[in-house]
Amino acid sequence: MKDTLDYINTYTDNFQPEIGIVLGSGLGELADKYCEYSIPYSQIPGFESSSVVGHKGQLVFANIVNRKVVMMQGRLHFYEGYSMLQITYPIKVMKRLGVNTLILTNAAGIVNKSFRPGDLMVITDHINFMGDNPLKGHNDETFGERFPDMSEIYNKGLIKIADTAGRLLNLNLRHGVYMATSGPSYETPAEIVMARTMGADAVGMSTVPESIVANYCGMKVLGISCLTNYASGVSTKKLSHAEVVTTANDVKDKFSALILMILQNAK
Repeated sequence: MKDTLDYINTYTDNFQPEIGIVLGSGLGELADKYCEYSIPYSQIPGFESSSVVGHKGQLVFANIVNRKVVMMQGRLHFYEGYSMLQITYPIKVMKRLGVNTLILTNAAGIVNKSFRPGDLMVITDHINFMGDNPLKGHNDETFGERFPDMSEIYNKGLIKIADTAGRLLNLNLRHGVYMATSGPSYETPAEIVMARTMGADAVGMSTVPESIVANYCGMKVLGISCLTNYASGVSTKKLSHAEVVTTANDVKDKFSALILMILQNAK
């Protein structure tokens, strides 16, 4: 990790972020607007490159509403063939850079039939259905303990801040449980029935490994899903990644406004 940190600090003149943001599919415009330094993942020692449409694959540093922020403009996914350690390595790098609050965003499919495409959902809890865990293997005590508590991964204080911001912006923020599957195939109708029975409100292929590691590292976590489409069986419409990106683009303005207001008030 020393090579990673040395490269980043040299490139950014020792920029020290306090807040990290992971921007999901179609949600990268915030990074474009405020970018001061950007580094492609392919240039950073220890980082892997994202291959997904809608993910630029770069680390962006910016001052936003007087907060020093580092953003992942696109993330790595388990379904790309990367290991859990590779997927979550950037989160550990953020921790070493000084990040103490992490905002995770994603595009997700709707499981809860009362939700609608274009809604934003604050994640209150998650279900790890990916078949793996990023904390497996050797434990580095400098990051966290071997058996970390996971009873409150998503910080209640940050959720309150998000809710207040949502009200001020006249957004009907949803609350719900996010289930992560391995992908890359979308879920079957039967799997969505299972997800609903287990208590999931939305389903996707990311975020959970990052939130597990961030919580393990002692970071406060806020998760926000952009609900882009009905999951399989909720409607008769066929699923496509193009629809995901299109819907995310349609709501990018209200998403950006929400993030900006959260940044102003995040502790």
